[in-house]
Amino acid sequence: MAPGGTGSAALHHARRMLLERGELPDGLVGDLVARSWRRSFDTGLAPIGRLGETPHLSAVELERTVERQQELIAHARPVMEYLHGQIHGSGCMAILADERGVLLEALGDVDFLSRAERVALMPGASWLERYRGTNAIGTALAEGAPVVIHGAEHYLERNAFLTCAAAPVAAPDGRLLGVLDISGEQRSRHPHTFGLVRAAAQMVENRLFDARHGDSVRLRFHPLAEGIGTVAEGVVALSEDGWIVGANQAGLALLGLATADLGATPLERVLDMRLADLIDWGRQHSSQPRLVNRQRSGRLFVRVESARRPRAIVPAPKRPSPIPDRLAMLDTGDARMRAAIERASKVLGKPIPLLLLGESGVGKGLFVRALHESGPRHSKPFVAVNCAALPETLIEAELFGYAPGAFTGARREGSPGRIREAHGGTLFLDEIGDMPLAMQARLLCVLHERKVTPLGGGQPIAVDFALICATHRNLKTEMEAGRFRSDLYYRINGLTLALPALRERGDFSVLVARLIEEEGPGRGLALDAALAPHFADYPWPGNLRQLCNVIRTACALLDEGETTITWRHLPDDLLGELRSRTPRPCPPETPATENLRAVSDAMIVQAIGSSGGNMSEAARRLGISRNTLYRRLKRGTSQRRSPHHRFNT
Repeated sequence: MAPGGTGSAALHHARRMLLERGELPDGLVGDLVARSWRRSFDTGLAPIGRLGETPHLSAVELERTVERQQELIAHARPVMEYLHGQIHGSGCMAILADERGVLLEALGDVDFLSRAERVALMPGASWLERYRGTNAIGTALAEGAPVVIHGAEHYLERNAFLTCAAAPVAAPDGRLLGVLDISGEQRSRHPHTFGLVRAAAQMVENRLFDARHGDSVRLRFHPLAEGIGTVAEGVVALSEDGWIVGANQAGLALLGLATADLGATPLERVLDMRLADLIDWGRQHSSQPRLVNRQRSGRLFVRVESARRPRAIVPAPKRPSPIPDRLAMLDTGDARMRAAIERASKVLGKPIPLLLLGESGVGKGLFVRALHESGPRHSKPFVAVNCAALPETLIEAELFGYAPGAFTGARREGSPGRIREAHGGTLFLDEIGDMPLAMQARLLCVLHERKVTPLGGGQPIAVDFALICATHRNLKTEMEAGRFRSDLYYRINGLTLALPALRERGDFSVLVARLIEEEGPGRGLALDAALAPHFADYPWPGNLRQLCNVIRTACALLDEGETTITWRHLPDDLLGELRSRTPRPCPPETPATENLRAVSDAMIVQAIGSSGGNMSEAARRLGISRNTLYRRLKRGTSQRRSPHHRFNT
């Protein structure tokens, strides 16, 4: 779309028609903006009022994304600095986003933005159309073409103060890598901005091309001899036998090729000359271009560049591979779990012990394992000890180790003990509320001195570990009863996190869908619509552990070709409990309303299951926005809760 635009009044009228009638009148909105508005409307976005939930990467997620996009950022940064110099003082920003619309870098004047809008234009924010409606970054990604979105052309009225121009950036193999964007206050609009951002995107593509294919034979070409060496030139890389293996977007356009033709097209199919003849010409005439006929029609000036020898490069020190953010994977929509995840992530790598509270089976062990794998000690040992499972006579030797011959039955070589095995890594003491008082005193000494002395004598040995404890007991009650030491409690209680019981969680349907997908990845398995309400109403006394076992068993009982879990796939004990329960009474409603709600809830569960737990995909299948889907899930969970089931921490 070239710079221009439609009058503001006409755009407001068109937006109102779209909201009221679900259609756009012809002629009021340009074709590109109309397509984008319809896509935005179909996602359920409201153009007026408060903005719904929009994703913003955490610091860990952003670091991982930046690591993945290092090549793009390295070659785009000099071009962005050039852009910054061109737009300095104009009240505009130069922005780089990846192929998912996530902002990676931003340079320029932010004085025209409010505090909230500054957050929206900070690295980590996503500007895909489904989150922010029609905008230059998201629409350029959706259209795969440069765009200008000015003022009221933005689908969300809250963004109508902006004027934005963006152009996609493609890799030499044609893959879409990201978008370069110039955004500013709409009064700062300049007719040359569109051309500037397009030229900048081409500069980035050419830098990427040279870096990727610097050691290949390359052709640079343009209809004018003077065009070679400019940002408008076409460039292709050739294999040794003359096949086109890489190109910039200008090169593809000039040769009439598509991305799919790379690696599948010999040079002679597009140019009326053999590669050997071009190379001979280049040797004899240095950098002088040669006029060559295209096979279809027209002529191009072509300059050949032979493969250069790889230069001796001192390798940069390897950056550590990004740590898998297992904590983020545990966030499936429940507000209490999300809060626990966010708080835990802030103390990762810091000398702060964690204490997890929650009923048996809520996933404390899973949470701790995710903490370890997301933290700086992820490559070091993870040692888990269940204090309730060890006999009182053995727990001391198990934890602290022993010297050779320390007691009858001891191993001849002795044992280092679980605490020493955790050195450098993470020590997880599960069910610490069941640890005998005598062992509590010894553990307190180890935590205070950071040294452990084996049974049977020997020198104290220094230890270093991250400490995480968990219990289903109320430790304050245990302290009052004299069964747990208060000094140990305050030593292990750096940050206390309470994990909710399964019946209290607001993401039950998502959890069910994810567990089913994990048991049968890619098979499209789902819970039967008639069974889903019974699952949702059941209190699940064994919590997540019980639900996992039930789903694992049900998936194992499916016959070949079956994709729906029904009553006959359930274990007999659960089957009896579910059928003996009557649904908890709901507020008075007409039978029709109640039936409709049950059917609606069942459809939601089925959609989430068939989407593999992908909430955006499930919302698209249901024809509602993702925010509406979360509200429906939350409503269903609040109806399922019962106050007397709550765990008192």
